[in-house]
Amino acid sequence: MSLLQRLFRGGPPPDESPAPSAPPDLADSETATVRKIVAQLDAMPPDRARLLAGAAYVVSRAANADLAITPDEVALMERTLIERTGVSEAEAVVIVEIARQQARLFGSTEDYLVTREFKRVSTPEQRLGVLRACFLVAASDDEISSPESAVLNEIAAELDVEPAELDAIRAEHRDQLSVVRAARAIRAAEPGA
Repeated sequence: MSLLQRLFRGGPPPDESPAPSAPPDLADSETATVRKIVAQLDAMPPDRARLLAGAAYVVSRAANADLAITPDEVALMERTLIERTGVSEAEAVVIVEIARQQARLFGSTEDYLVTREFKRVSTPEQRLGVLRACFLVAASDDEISSPESAVLNEIAAELDVEPAELDAIRAEHRDQLSVVRAARAIRAAEPGA
């Protein structure tokens, strides 16, 4: 059972075996730091942990739309989480890394489920904020490709974002949309343009 499934279902099932210990090459200080961060996350109220995990997963889903999550996208996700939720940098790193790995490993099977669960536990303003973060992450390389745009549309639909709100967010990134760039290139290449 994935971490996100446990978060959304309220904890591990009773028969789940404990997590494996850290690899032996991980330094004791690193292990202690990781354990401290995990303890901070465990101390969060469950509703807040669900909200943060869901938000991070949805944004990771947008980042993974082109089947690669770049270091720039990871840094942007972490920064956005810190600025908009007030978690510490260390907590943001752990949350984003967990969400990134979950999106990479289980994306196609959990995308819809996690996004719908995030919708359930979030406010309309939080959903719009996450959709804006998804657009920012998709545009982190200064271009939103067609596959990224398709995933952004899916996310917006699953979050029940109104078409006018989606259009407004998309308009903020018009110059980064690959289809807009392609249309402009065609017009520029036309005789008499």
